[in-house]
Parts: sequence; C-alpha cells; structure tokens
Amino acid sequence: MAHTKRNKSAWLPDKHNSPKAKDFRPRDKSANSTVEDLVKEQVNPLVDSAGLYLEQVKVGRTGGRTRVKVVVDLPWGPGGVDSDRLTELSRAISHVLDDADIVQGSYTLEVSTPGVERPLTEPRHFSRAQGRLLSLRLSDGEALTARLKEVKGATLIVRTVEEERLIDMSRVVSARVIVELSKANEFDEA
Repeated sequence: MAHTKRNKSAWLPDKHNSPKAKDFRPRDKSANSTVEDLVKEQVNPLVDSAGLYLEQVKVGRTGGRTRVKVVVDLPWGPGGVDSDRLTELSRAISHVLDDADIVQGSYTLEVSTPGVERPLTEPRHFSRAQGRLLSLRLSDGEALTARLKEVKGATLIVRTVEEERLIDMSRVVSARVIVELSKANEFDEA
C-alpha cells in the first residue's frame, strides 16, 4: 500500500548557519532514536492490541522509494495469522504512521508474517512450529530431520524416523521448517 504524506512544514534552519541560509534540515524528532525505533514505538501498541507479536521493523529504500516493512506473528503456539487480521492491522499502522509523520516523503508499507523460511532461533519460534517437520543441526555436528511434537521450557520433543527424542535448545545450531505438501510420512506415528 503506497502512502503520500502531507508536508507539515517541520523544517528548521541548520544551527551552524544563519536563519536566511538555504540549507535547511528536518527537525530531529528524537536525538537518540532511529526511524526504525520510532516506527516500533508507534506500531507496537497496535500489534499488541491485535493480539500479535512484533517480530521486526525494517525501513529502507527499494527502487527509489522508502519501504517500511512490519513483520508480525502470533505470540506463542501453532496456528496462523489470517489475511483479514493483517489487512486491519495494516490500515491501523498506516493511519498512525501518517499522523506521526516519522517517515519522510512517500513510502510503501508492507505488513506480513515471517513465513516458513524464517530460521528458528527463539523458544517462541519453535512453539510456532509445533507439528511441523524440521531440519536441525546440533552443536555436536549432527544433522537430523524430525517432526516437532512439543516445546517444554528449553526442551524440544521431536520424532525422528527411528524414535522420539528430547533436545535441549542450547544444542541447536540451526533449525528451519521443511515445507511439506503432504503431512502423512514416516515421521508420524502409526
């Protein structure tokens, strides 16, 4: 969704030059904050009120335009965020960002979920992948494919082809969800 913001004439002269200088700079909204931090401050209450978790905010340039990307997810456990919920949240974020005038000029706002390509690095990520087939690499070099049955504290309960195993998350070097076209396979109990 593209947005064009109105000019609020929030310009001040550069402090090192006279007020008649042609070199003007935008007013500093917060001395110690980046644009991403300011966007997070504005967006986080909206995400919380929608019952979601703010995964990431990125502000950058794409094709000569500013892009604001907001990534949200469910706070814990399996399930998904439906498109209607994302649409409502996107509209609310758009209004708040336009009113706060944080992003200079026009920008494109993208509100999405992380998708299956996200590396699993936090307990919350693993909780979201319960029931999914995972590719895991452990600290001892072992690589395995297993279905994530449950997350209990810092322990993953997984089912390999041969057995059910308990794996401490501190041993996981990398983990990703394997996209399946059909769930019925040798990793499921008979």
